[in-house]
Amino acid sequence: MLAICLAMLETEEDQRRFTRLFEAHEKKIYKMALHILGDPNRAEDAAQQTWLQLVQNWDRISALPWKETEGYVVTVSKNCALDILRAERRTTSFPEDWDPPAREEHQEEYHYLVSLIGALPENYRRILELKCVEEQTNREIARRLGIPESTVGVRVMRGRAMLRERLEKEGYTYEAV
Repeated sequence: MLAICLAMLETEEDQRRFTRLFEAHEKKIYKMALHILGDPNRAEDAAQQTWLQLVQNWDRISALPWKETEGYVVTVSKNCALDILRAERRTTSFPEDWDPPAREEHQEEYHYLVSLIGALPENYRRILELKCVEEQTNREIARRLGIPESTVGVRVMRGRAMLRERLEKEGYTYEAV
């Protein structure tokens, strides 16, 4: 990783200073990422992202007094690890080969509805998958996604409205029961 970062710097002075920074904080960055992510592989990914961000913002970092670099470096590491957690939360979905359970008499319509849910924007898609496919309560969804229960309720309502609108455009009618 160090060699890649050094290749991105223009002057020998910048390379020496970056090497010093790397040697002084390499373990702290990894430990911070490991503490947040709990997995050595993901912590390594976060550490690499940290170093890339540091070299990309080298003008700002090199202007800092040496005593202030540690706080900056550790903060960038923490943010990279949190970004990985956020990305994982956003991209967690059902496996491609997952076959959702449904009553056999309306299997085709059920699969179509599941595909429509899958086409929704991420904020609504994940919540409706949990609500309509896994049949979880709003409280369970809120706990699982780490968001307020009221947010879940609003997104369920808006997501269902999006589905209803899409179905109506395709000629389906909606009757409130």
